[in-house]
Amino acid sequence: MYERKRCVLIVDDEERIVRALKDLLSFDGFHVLTAGDGGEALQVFAQWEKQIDLVLLDVMMPVMDGFAVLGEIREAAPEMPVIMLTARGEEYDQLQGFKGGADDYIPKPFSTTLLMARMEAVLRRAGMAKLDVLTAGAITLTPEQMRAEVDGRPIELTRREFSLLHCFMRNQGLILSREQLVDRVWGYDFEGDERTVDTHVKNLRLKLGSYAGYIQTVYRVGYRFEVAK
Repeated sequence: MYERKRCVLIVDDEERIVRALKDLLSFDGFHVLTAGDGGEALQVFAQWEKQIDLVLLDVMMPVMDGFAVLGEIREAAPEMPVIMLTARGEEYDQLQGFKGGADDYIPKPFSTTLLMARMEAVLRRAGMAKLDVLTAGAITLTPEQMRAEVDGRPIELTRREFSLLHCFMRNQGLILSREQLVDRVWGYDFEGDERTVDTHVKNLRLKLGSYAGYIQTVYRVGYRFEVAK
């Protein structure tokens, strides 16, 4: 298990995305630095290079695009883990990112669970892996292996159900609105009906069996995950 508080630099000109990612990663135990454009990113990187463990780097930005920033980072720190984030999913762009030295490339929109898994994979290769096993009452999750157990017995969950349960367990005792769950599980650009959340919660409760009550409905708001005492 990696013990030092890991540091990530988020570089994106969309404030909503930066704010959502900062909240998520801070809650997960990361120290978070942010930059709103390529020029600012290089300034922050120069100041904090020795502390930064991973860079989340958007491609389409003012001042300098992500590919130019990646090139500067690679010159200064060839081994720095970098994950590129972009709304442009064309194969050419991905190839350009990888040729520039990116460790991974995630097209937008993405679920936060997928992002966290890819971040952990990159950090693990860099020797900064974190053993992440979540336990709440009778439920145990091992996100890296996508494994869920109830009373020590594995249960079969879809990827979306697993992501939803993971989100609930990371936020025990907190009320999460349907909008928040959509942002964190389906991705911030999800355009479907928020009632999709209700359908997945219903299916998840069925699979949890006698522990379905861990997921509590908060009338007209959303849900709260809490282990009965």
